[in-house]
Amino acid sequence: MNLQVSRRVQRVKPSPTLAVTARAARLKAEGHDVIGLGAGEPDFDTPKHIAQAGIDAIRNGFTRYTNVEGTNELKDAIIAKFQRDHGLTYERNQVLVSSGAKQTVYNLCMAVLDPGDEAIIPAPYWVSYPDMVLLADGLPVTPFAGAAQGYKITPRQLATSITPKTRLLLLNSPCNPTGAAYTRTELRALGEVLLEHPRIIIGTDDMYEKIYWGAEPFCSLVSAVPELYNRTVTINGVSKGYAMTGWRIGYCGGPKELITAMSTIQGQSTSNASSISQKAATVALDGDQQCVVEMTRAFKERHDFINAGLNSLPGVSCVPGAGTFYAFADVSKAMASLGCREDSDLAELLLSQGGVAVVPGSGFGAPGHIRLSFACSMQTLEDAVERMRRVLSGAGTPKVAAG
Repeated sequence: MNLQVSRRVQRVKPSPTLAVTARAARLKAEGHDVIGLGAGEPDFDTPKHIAQAGIDAIRNGFTRYTNVEGTNELKDAIIAKFQRDHGLTYERNQVLVSSGAKQTVYNLCMAVLDPGDEAIIPAPYWVSYPDMVLLADGLPVTPFAGAAQGYKITPRQLATSITPKTRLLLLNSPCNPTGAAYTRTELRALGEVLLEHPRIIIGTDDMYEKIYWGAEPFCSLVSAVPELYNRTVTINGVSKGYAMTGWRIGYCGGPKELITAMSTIQGQSTSNASSISQKAATVALDGDQQCVVEMTRAFKERHDFINAGLNSLPGVSCVPGAGTFYAFADVSKAMASLGCREDSDLAELLLSQGGVAVVPGSGFGAPGHIRLSFACSMQTLEDAVERMRRVLSGAGTPKVAAG
């Protein structure tokens, strides 16, 4: 039987990061020696005091529905965090808690995009942004910023990407997949362009702000351009900085009108985020932040190692990142020397001959690149670099069955 699905869902494709992670897990389960560098997930356990808050919530019977937009307790913690870290002031009706920041971004796309509206998504981009825009009947516009400009678009690129149909800008800093972060001066320059176009709504994805080691303090867009406060939704979550990916808590602050619309959409889809996870997230935001400092220190050490390691490989070039736990490497020269037409061909070679699973850059709007997650042990990274060296130098021997 041929069961027809909607044209809407036919526009989108499965997430390549999830696909690579699932394939690596399957090969490991089959007994193959595979190093999976695809997953965007901290390898640390959730800090004990945060996990204990979840345990206490269960034991105390906090297991029923909450308000769709989140508990007042967690919203107050989010309000305090925005004020403390960015000098941003929000009321409770300007805050929404969702089941992960991915849902937050999706809610925003659904709330502001009408058929034919355009959304500017600087490339390289997180893989899900364009597909979420397509699901909302919008059209992704993806100006590309290469390594020569630090993977960050210029004000001129932004200006030339804007048309009468532009409705939304999604800006991710520090960026998944590149680790690039915009400075306050760079954000101000982009903001000057946006101030000329009052119809454009901005969504800033600050998910990796805590995993950051840039030369100057992290800056969110509205902190640099407060004039954009009334049309910017500042998005964040606890998944990455607090090693809470499975808890599924994202949040945002923004104009009341947009937050209300996003809450309405959420109320007709998933309703509230997990009550137990909300209790844990409250403790994460309100509690001692030393755990974040310690995890970030480890990520920085790994970043320095993998960046140097990748740059030592034949045909590979990698620009240092300012944050996240990803390395984004230009492998176009390696592809040419090995006869690979697509970055997916090189990724397949690394997996089949070296047992290293990476994500092709084409999924991030950057063909000729690969993304590696360094959210794993230094020993694993050392092994991965040496395996990649053997493959890229032509000395690799097949280790993993194809398919």
